[in-house]
Amino acid sequence: MQITHAMLLNVIARGGDAFANVRTLVFDNHSSKAQQFALARQAISIYRALRESGVVEQFPGIPTAEDPDPAPSIRLTVDLQPNFALNQPLSPFALATFEVLDPSSDSYALDMVSVVESTLDDPRPILSQQQFKARGEAVAAMKQEGIEYDQRMELLEEVTWPKPLDELLTALFETYKASQPWIGDFELSPKSVVRDLYERAMTFGDYVNFYGLARSEGLVLRYLSDAYRALRQTIPNESKTDDLLDIIEWLGELVRQVDSSLLDEWEEMVNPTEIAAEQAIVPPVLRTLTGNHRAFRVLVRNELFRRVQLAALDDADALGELDAAAGFDADAWGAALDGYYDEYDSIGTGPGARSAAMLVVTEGPTAWEVRQIFDDPSGDHDWGITGTVDLAESNEQGLAVLRVTAVGPV
Repeated sequence: MQITHAMLLNVIARGGDAFANVRTLVFDNHSSKAQQFALARQAISIYRALRESGVVEQFPGIPTAEDPDPAPSIRLTVDLQPNFALNQPLSPFALATFEVLDPSSDSYALDMVSVVESTLDDPRPILSQQQFKARGEAVAAMKQEGIEYDQRMELLEEVTWPKPLDELLTALFETYKASQPWIGDFELSPKSVVRDLYERAMTFGDYVNFYGLARSEGLVLRYLSDAYRALRQTIPNESKTDDLLDIIEWLGELVRQVDSSLLDEWEEMVNPTEIAAEQAIVPPVLRTLTGNHRAFRVLVRNELFRRVQLAALDDADALGELDAAAGFDADAWGAALDGYYDEYDSIGTGPGARSAAMLVVTEGPTAWEVRQIFDDPSGDHDWGITGTVDLAESNEQGLAVLRVTAVGPV
């Protein structure tokens, strides 16, 4: 017997005397008395967390002649989506933290991802490899700066895996813990796996190879699957901007293309009646990558932006490895970048460079014509990458198949 946030939410949403209903759940079971009282304490702690996070409100009951001392009434404060759930111990903290973030910020969508990731269990192999790579890069930078060995070793102790919003989340967690002492039993863990994967504009295979996680592919996939479910279930619909919905759809499709069984099983658990009815009426429709238009557009954008990032590093060799098969090899990339850097000093890779305004897509029945505009320092926006995306081959390979045809000014 377990008392969870999702269970209490369902009891409250059902209406009636929530206190009496939960009391029946807690004490009318086959657990020992000690276990029942432990469940009662757990239910009280979770209920307090739900009130503190603003998900539910409590009002005094209205006395009547038949019931002069009625139980308090409880109601949900927001219309939660059908699959809303607070399944992680720290999910109520995440829900309260969402209110602090600014939806107008360029980083809002990725910051929301970071809040949810901080409540998930640590995928230790991934974090260890992230730290290893970060320390390797830090050593190279310190050697270039001429820092002595002993000082380098001392400074390396401070280098860890990426922790977006670490200071903000830690401060908010301490404040939240003051009003919710039970939360001290759990540890907040800022980290960046989903965000790192998205910001690097990599595919699942690229990410595994980049961090040397070939022996931990299953763990990576499981973490991404858990993160996808948490993002869908924990964030209320009214807090999901278009950019955030893009990320959620992209993550779900990425997991599905690697192993659809993880998400299909979950979808069946969430909507068993609906799925069973669909399967009884018609045979299941074969899912295609391009069928999820929103997710596929993000995959295309990521493929282009990955090339922007490498172009910003003037790494013609790495770009040639990506596009040599399509006829745009390292020499072609080198010549194009020489032409660009003759006019400009840098290529931007910030939020503005990744915005929808910098991507032009002409959708056709068999292929998309695309152009990714470079964010040059002068704001001319005349240079960019032009290419085509083969839809049939993308469906076959489970990723956006981009062929670069030109790099240059309009």
